[in-house]
Amino acid sequence: MNRFRLRDLFHGNNFRFFREILSLIFLLLLASVSAQEVTAEHGMVASAQPLASRAGLEILQKGGNAVDAAVATAFALGVVEPNASGLGGGGFMVIRMADGSPALTIDYREMAPGKAEPGLYYTSKHSLDSLTRSGAKSVGVPGTVAGLALALEKYGTMSLAEVLQPAIRLALDGYRVTENFSAMILNSYELIQQHPATAAIYLQNDFPPPAGTVIKNPDLAHSYELLAQKGASEFYRGEIGEAIVKQLGKEGGFITRGDLQKYRAILKKPVTGSYRGYRIISSSPPTGGGTHLVELLNILEKYDLKKLGHNSADYLHILAEAMKMVFADKNLNMADPAFYRVPVKKLTDKSYADKLRERIRPDRARFDYRAPQLVSRESGSTTHLSVVDKDRNMVALTQSINLWFGSGITVEGTGILLNNHLRDFSRAPGKPNSIEPYKRPVSSIAPTILLKDGKPVLTIGTPGGTRIISALAQIIINIVDFGMDIDAAIEAPRIHAYGKTLNLEGRIPTSVVKELEKRGHKVRMREDYDKYFGGAQGILIEGNPLLLHGGADSRRDGMAVGY
Repeated sequence: MNRFRLRDLFHGNNFRFFREILSLIFLLLLASVSAQEVTAEHGMVASAQPLASRAGLEILQKGGNAVDAAVATAFALGVVEPNASGLGGGGFMVIRMADGSPALTIDYREMAPGKAEPGLYYTSKHSLDSLTRSGAKSVGVPGTVAGLALALEKYGTMSLAEVLQPAIRLALDGYRVTENFSAMILNSYELIQQHPATAAIYLQNDFPPPAGTVIKNPDLAHSYELLAQKGASEFYRGEIGEAIVKQLGKEGGFITRGDLQKYRAILKKPVTGSYRGYRIISSSPPTGGGTHLVELLNILEKYDLKKLGHNSADYLHILAEAMKMVFADKNLNMADPAFYRVPVKKLTDKSYADKLRERIRPDRARFDYRAPQLVSRESGSTTHLSVVDKDRNMVALTQSINLWFGSGITVEGTGILLNNHLRDFSRAPGKPNSIEPYKRPVSSIAPTILLKDGKPVLTIGTPGGTRIISALAQIIINIVDFGMDIDAAIEAPRIHAYGKTLNLEGRIPTSVVKELEKRGHKVRMREDYDKYFGGAQGILIEGNPLLLHGGADSRRDGMAVGY
C-alpha cells in the first residue's frame, strides 16, 4: 500500500490542488471580515500591515512628522510584508507639507544596470519576458534606500537611525505570519524553494509556514543597523552593496559597484489635475499612474455619475470604455522622461479627454481605439502607505519589488530580497519603454493626494499594476460623487477594463453583469474580495470638527491606526 506523505502535498498536481483549496478557504475568511473606519484627531498611519502601521504611529507619538513616520513605516513593511517591498526594491512618494511649499514627488524607481543592453534581452534565443520572470537578470538597481533617505533629509525631523528602530525590532523579535501572508508564501512556494537564502527565512522545514508561525530576519536587522550607523551610502558603496554585487555576479546578473554608485533618487514636480473642484496631486513619470489617473477622471468628469447610480450597468459601461482608452494611451506613450519627452501635459488636458469621451457609445462596447503616439521617438506585488500628522503634513508612498517575492533572490547575509522590475520594460525592442542601460521602467504606481480650496482632504494609494489607476479612480469617485466614507469607498466592489476584457469583482450584481455582456463586454468574473484589484490604504480629512478617517483594504492585511 502506498504511504501518503505530507511532503507530497507540495509537488505536482497535489501542490496545485492544495494551494487552490487553501486559497479558497482564505478568500471565504476574508469575505467574512468587516473592515471598520478608524478616526483620530492628531495623526494617523494607514498601511498594508498592522505592525508597520504601528511602527509609523510610534514615530508620530515620539514627535516625528509625517515624513519621519512614512519612512519608518516603509522600512517596517520591508520586514513584515517582504513579498511586496523592501530594501531590494523601489517606488514613488508624494509629499505635501503644511507650510505652503509646493508638493513634490520623489522618484526612487529601480534602474536598469549599465550592462542591460537591448541585445541581451531581445534575441532569437531569449526574450525579456523569459529572462525577467525571476532570477539575477531580472533585478534592477534598487532605489528604496536612496528614496527614503532623501525624503528624510529634505523634510524629516528625525535621523535615519531613529526611524529605523521599529523595523530593527521587528526583524530581530519576529512577527506572526497572517492568513494572508501564509497564502502568499504558498502561492510563491516554487519560486522561494529555488533560492536557499530565501527559503531559509520564509519556509519552515522546507514547507510554507501556517498562520501564527513566527518569522525572524536577523540578517535584515543587521542590514538596517548598518544603515543606522553608517547612513544610506552603506547600501550603495559599503558592505551591503558589495554583498549585492557578489550575489548577483554568482547567479549571472549584471549589477556592478558602478551601477550602485551611479544610482540617485530624484526630486520631481508631481502630476496635477482636478476633478469636480478637488485638486489632484500624484506621481510623475516614469510611472504613468498619476498621468493616467488624471486622464481617466477627466473623461468621467462630464458624466453625472451619481444619477447613473453606483455600479449600475450604465456607470460601469462608461467607466470600462474610458479605462480601455486610457490604458492604450499609457502603453504607447509612457516612458522614462530622461530618455523620451513624455506628453504629460497633452494626456492630462481636459480638451484631450473631451475628444476621447466622444468615442464612447452608451449602448455598445468598442475595442477599436488606437492610441496616438505622442512621445518623441507592466506588476503584481506592491504596497502603499498613507500618513497625516498633527500639522496636516501628508505623505502618499507606494513601493514595490514587483511580483510576489520579486526575483526570488535574497542576498546572503543581508536578509534583503531583490526585485524583478526589469520585467516592467516593454517585451519588444525599439519602443519608448524598451530596456536600455540606466533607464527606469514604466510603472502604474500612483500615490495621490487630494486638496479642496487649498486644504488637505485625502491621501490614497494602492498596489496592483494597471489596476492601481482604475482602483484609485473608483475610490475617488466613491468619495466625491457618491459621498462614501473612506472605508466604504475602499471596500466597494471594483472593475478593471484592459483591452477586450472587463474584470468584475464577484459582488457586482448578476443583473448588471448580464447587461454589460449584452452591450458586448467580454466579462471575466473574479472573487468577491479579490487581491487582483489591489489593496488600498487611505486617510480622509473631514467632519466638524475635522478628524482623520482611516481606511485599510480587507483585500490585504491593511490597518489604519491613529491617536
